[in-house]
Amino acid sequence: MTAARPAPPAAMRGVLVAPGRLQGVDVARALALLGMMAAHIGGIADEVDWGDPGTWSAVAHGRPSTLFAVLAGVSIGLTSGRTDPPGPPVIGRIRARLAIRAVAVVAVGLLLMALGTPVYVILPTYGALFLLVLPVLRWRPVWLLVVASVCALLSPVVALAVVPLYAGAGMWEVQLGLVYPVVTFLAYVLVGLAVARIGLEARRAQVALLTSGALVATAAYVVGNVLAPVPAGAVSQAFPGVPWAPDDSAGASALAQLLLSPRDHSSSVVDVVATAGVAVAVIALCTLLFDGRGRTAARIAFPLAAVGSMPLTVYAGHLLVIALLPEYPESGTVWAWFAIGSVLFAMLWRAFLGSGPLERVVARLTRLVPAAR
Repeated sequence: MTAARPAPPAAMRGVLVAPGRLQGVDVARALALLGMMAAHIGGIADEVDWGDPGTWSAVAHGRPSTLFAVLAGVSIGLTSGRTDPPGPPVIGRIRARLAIRAVAVVAVGLLLMALGTPVYVILPTYGALFLLVLPVLRWRPVWLLVVASVCALLSPVVALAVVPLYAGAGMWEVQLGLVYPVVTFLAYVLVGLAVARIGLEARRAQVALLTSGALVATAAYVVGNVLAPVPAGAVSQAFPGVPWAPDDSAGASALAQLLLSPRDHSSSVVDVVATAGVAVAVIALCTLLFDGRGRTAARIAFPLAAVGSMPLTVYAGHLLVIALLPEYPESGTVWAWFAIGSVLFAMLWRAFLGSGPLERVVARLTRLVPAAR
């Protein structure tokens, strides 16, 4: 089997949609990036009150990082054969390239952590997850989803078990495995890989994924809100990524809070299942709206798709700007300026230079492994 050769870094210069590229996936990735920016600097509300539109910004808690992780799995699937992953020796070269990519992402993440911004950097965990899924690249979607389900069930248990290891840990240490628990986020990446293996190109698959993702998320949130409604003060007292129960709770109530809380970024079973469902629905909706819809849809999608085509550059860039500012910015206005700046930069770079600068570096490194012939 002959593997498709990757396009050179400048191949997308002036091109709305590169051949074979799913623009909807890029749009979804842009939504994840802009959502994470909102969580970092947007001054968003702590909790959603659907009767108060002023609190709706709180949906950016937890869900953008989940979407980003599910999209990592989708990207891995798209670059390793889509619905038909190749066998040896091609898959070995793909694994080697993905491993180089993982190391590069971890390195960038560590450099961003060294900037000292008060932001939890996801990239080291993100890169580590690339390595963890290498052995399962050829698995069928059903088995990927089975293992993802096991990870979801284990998520709160493992997240609580590692807490003692972080006693006295500082900002640097908690970013490595506590705020973004590996087992929890492995579930997301496996779901994304399964989505890519199922296929995102066909309309029937897009509708099925959109429907199933929305139903799973709705069912999980209903179960969580009935069995373990989020208590007052949870957002201010709980630590991101760690299950939490109020001090005055005990027995079944405490256990329900730890395992089934619908609180965002709680690593509970409900949180993992619900946010994964939301992510799948968003990805499916974006591909349904923009892929295969003609040049008009491509033009409409281009601003966000440009951002999503260079996620490493945009993510690193916004943290670098934060580090250079004299004071930490936090308001809806600041987020709007960051979002506008990201879109304009990505559009201009994509139109005139093609692939993003950091994406070019990573691509050059991965080409150290020769392509299959």
